[in-house]
Amino acid sequence: MTSTDPASVPGFIVLAAYRPPAELFSRQLRSIQAQTLTAFQCVIVADGGVDEVRGQVVDAVGTDERFRVVGFEERVGFYSNFERGLEEVPSDAPWVALSDQDDEWRHDKLAILVPALERAALVSGQARVVTYPEGVVVSASTQRRAVTAPALVLENQFSGALCVFRGSLLRTALPFPRYTGPAQVHDHWLAVCAAATGGIAVVDTVVQDYVQHSANVLGEADTARLGWRQTLRRRRDAVRTDTQGAGPRAVARSIYLVNAGWAEVMIDALGTRVVRAPVQQLAAAFGSHRRSGRTVQTVIGAARRREISARSAAVYLVGSALWTLTGGDRRG
Repeated sequence: MTSTDPASVPGFIVLAAYRPPAELFSRQLRSIQAQTLTAFQCVIVADGGVDEVRGQVVDAVGTDERFRVVGFEERVGFYSNFERGLEEVPSDAPWVALSDQDDEWRHDKLAILVPALERAALVSGQARVVTYPEGVVVSASTQRRAVTAPALVLENQFSGALCVFRGSLLRTALPFPRYTGPAQVHDHWLAVCAAATGGIAVVDTVVQDYVQHSANVLGEADTARLGWRQTLRRRRDAVRTDTQGAGPRAVARSIYLVNAGWAEVMIDALGTRVVRAPVQQLAAAFGSHRRSGRTVQTVIGAARRREISARSAAVYLVGSALWTLTGGDRRG
């Protein structure tokens, strides 16, 4: 990225919308409209209900030409919907920001984060976690951290709604890899791509409110901060709905899919797109042809440095080992 004044270089904001709650959606759009960095195009990607979304956008921001709605009637879910939105962005865009439909940005969010792309391919700020409609502050900061690439593969530190990244990252990140497990998320994939190529960074400034409400697809409580009891309960529920039935192999598959399987898919996909030593090192630890000794060393090392939680380390190692021992191939 050049040193051109970011306020004079138009970037892109991609907002994924699915049946957005009217009040929160309007508030979020107006917070984007009020940004002090004014040179941008906001692409709102409607995952169904195109006419309704378009009407809500007009109600919120009027005829502001920086906002446009891209409509799709086929519902694909937030992962693929963000992918569809990013396909609307040219890879020579100086910067790209992602947006959820129900948060609220501080007016200087883009002015703070975009200049930081001079030193990293992807940058995150912090968010204040607030409940809706009560307005209770759950946390003053999300405490996001910039960690090493192996630690990031194991435990995501980046929420898409908090990030901006260089448009050139799209040459590596698109198309998104496909995965059948519950861990498939766009922000984790984008962060891993950035960590393995141009680097990641965190600005320790609160740049928005992260709004928690009953209709959240993923909430702040869904991060790696879950305790053992919640983790085991989720795995139990996943096994009960597993189409391959019950028993030890179903348990092994469920644990494998939540972490090790997604890491493998990301690193294998990255390896076909980027030929660099850092990617080769990640492949030796997490790819489909990983070496067990390197894997254990990398995971335990990240836990000892406190870059990841003991829970994440255990889920990865146990899931990978059990799936192999019960006869599952590494593609799951």
